[in-house]
Amino acid sequence: MPRRTRPQVAVTEDWQQLILLIDWPEQLAYELIRPVVLFGRSSGERAKETGRAARTLRRKALRFDQIGMASLFAEEQGPASEDRRSLPPPLRQLIVDLQAEYPAFRLKEIARICFIASGRRPSHHTIQRILATGPAPKQAWRRYPRYHDILDPADRRHAVVQLHADGWTVTCIAGYLQTSRQTVHTTLRRWIEEGLRGLDDKSSAPRQPAHQVTLRDMNTVRKLQENPELGEFRVHAALLQMGIKLSPRTCGRILALNRALYGLDKPAKAVHEPRPMPFAASRRHQYWTVDVRYLDMHELGGGMIYVITILENFSRAILASALSRSKDLTAYLMVLYAAIRQHGSPEALVSDSDAVFKAKEALRIYQALEIRKEVIEKRQPWQSYIETHFNVQRRMADWQYSRAETWTDLVACHDQFVADYNYQVHWAHRDRQDGRHSPAEVLGWVQGVQRDPAELHRIFYATRFGRTLDKLGYVRFRHWRLYGELGLARKRAAIWLYKETLTVEFTDQPLAQYAVEYEPDWRRLRAITDLRLFETQFRSRQQTLWQLGEDEWVKVVRVPMAFPRRRRHNPIKQLSLLRN
Repeated sequence: MPRRTRPQVAVTEDWQQLILLIDWPEQLAYELIRPVVLFGRSSGERAKETGRAARTLRRKALRFDQIGMASLFAEEQGPASEDRRSLPPPLRQLIVDLQAEYPAFRLKEIARICFIASGRRPSHHTIQRILATGPAPKQAWRRYPRYHDILDPADRRHAVVQLHADGWTVTCIAGYLQTSRQTVHTTLRRWIEEGLRGLDDKSSAPRQPAHQVTLRDMNTVRKLQENPELGEFRVHAALLQMGIKLSPRTCGRILALNRALYGLDKPAKAVHEPRPMPFAASRRHQYWTVDVRYLDMHELGGGMIYVITILENFSRAILASALSRSKDLTAYLMVLYAAIRQHGSPEALVSDSDAVFKAKEALRIYQALEIRKEVIEKRQPWQSYIETHFNVQRRMADWQYSRAETWTDLVACHDQFVADYNYQVHWAHRDRQDGRHSPAEVLGWVQGVQRDPAELHRIFYATRFGRTLDKLGYVRFRHWRLYGELGLARKRAAIWLYKETLTVEFTDQPLAQYAVEYEPDWRRLRAITDLRLFETQFRSRQQTLWQLGEDEWVKVVRVPMAFPRRRRHNPIKQLSLLRN
C-alpha cells in the first residue's frame, strides 16, 4: 500500500481556511466559483463569503461555462485564440505599432482602426493596458513620408486614400502627412466622385473659360452700333436675342474700341437718383400706364406722327402700341381696345393730365370696364413708368424711325421695336432668380379680367362699329360708301367715329381717315371728306389697268336714301270656286 505524503486536514467550507490550503492561483480561481458552478449558488452569496465582487464572480463563472478549465489560467498560458476577452497577438502588435508610428493618436482613434482591421473594437482601458505592458513595436519607420516629400502627385493622393481606408481620420491623416485638412478633404472627394482618375493632377485652366470674342461678334456689334443711342446693356440684349452671349462689360469694351477706330459718337448718359414710384405694381395687370410720344425725328411729310403706347407696370411689357397721324380720342381708344381684347382689363390705368385720357367717352368706358383711373402729379413725369420706356424707345428705335422713307417702313420699324423690346432682357429684371429676364417672360400667360367680344362691342358701341368691305374695298356707313382697302375685300373691318373724325380700321391698323360734318341734330352726317389713306401691308398686289388721277378717284360716295315701297291696291278680288 502506498505511503501517504500529504498531511491529513479536516474538510471545511470556511473561505479563510481554504485560502491557507491553496497553493496555485488556478486552484484559487476555481474555489471561488465552485459553489456557483456546481451547486448553482448565487454570485452575491459567494461574494459575501469570499469578500470578492459579485460581478467578478459572475463573469468568471460565465467564462468557465464557455471555455472550461482554460478560463482559470492566465492569458500568457491559456489558449488566447479561444478567449474572446483577450486580444489576439496581431491586434496587440497593431496597437503598439500605431502608437509608435504616430504618437498623437487618441485612444478612440486607435480603437476605430482596430475595428476596421479585425472587426473588434477594444475598450480604452484595454488599449491603455496593452500600450503599458504590450510587446515592443516592430515597425520603427514611417509607412509614408510627408505629403510634399512624395514626388508623384498620384502617390500623394493614394497615401491619403489608403490611410483613410485603414480607418485614419482626416485630422490624423493631415497631422501624419503634415498637410492641411482641406487638402485631405479635396483628395477624398475627388476619389469618391472620379475614382482612379481623381488621383492625377487636374489642368489649371478654368472650367468655364472666358468667351473668345470673334471677329463675327465684333462685326455684329459694329452693325448694331450704327444706332448711336444704343448702350452696352441694349447691345447685350440684342446679341442675346441673336444667340450670341456676351456680357454687358464685354459689349461696352467692344463699343469703346469701335468708337476709337471709327470715330463714332458716344450715347448721352442720364444720371439721376432713383425715387420711389407711386404706381409700382406688386402683381401683373395691377397698373397699366398709357401715354403719347411725338416722333420729331421722322422725315415723312403729311404732318405730325405720334406713338400711342400702353405699358404693363409689373412686367414692363408693351401691351399695345400704334402709330397715328393725330393725337385724338379715336386713335387712343383703338389702342385701348386692342390691349383689352388681347390681355383683359387692368385694375387701374395711369396717365398724365392730357384731355384725351380724361374725355367723357373714355371715362364712360373706364367705368363700364371697372377700371380705376389714376393720374400722375403735374410736372412730375418721373412718376410714370412709360417715361422710362420712351427713353428705351429713343435708344432702340429712333435711329430706324429717322431712316424710314414710307409710312409702311415706319410701321414695320415700330412693329420690330415692339417685338425686340418685349423679348429682349430688361434692366429691371436682370436680378430675377426664376430665369425670366424679358418683359414677355415676366408677363407670361397671366391676363387681366377677360371680356367677351360681344361685351366689348357693347361697351365701345358709341365709337366703334363693325362693317364688311365689299368687293371694291368700300364700307357702307349711314348712307355713305367709304373706301377702306381693295386688298381686304369681303373682310370684316371696324369704323371708329368720334366727333369730326372717322377712321376705318382692320386688325388694329388704320386704313383710311375721313373728316365728318354733322347735321344740326348732331346725329346725321351732312358731309364726309377724304382726309388720309394709310399705306399698309394689305395693299392689293393686283395691278390696276390704268392709274386714276386724284380727282378721278372717288373715295367717298353718298348713297341716296331708300324710300319704302308702296303696296299696290288690287280692286279685283278672287272669286271662290265653290258656292255655299
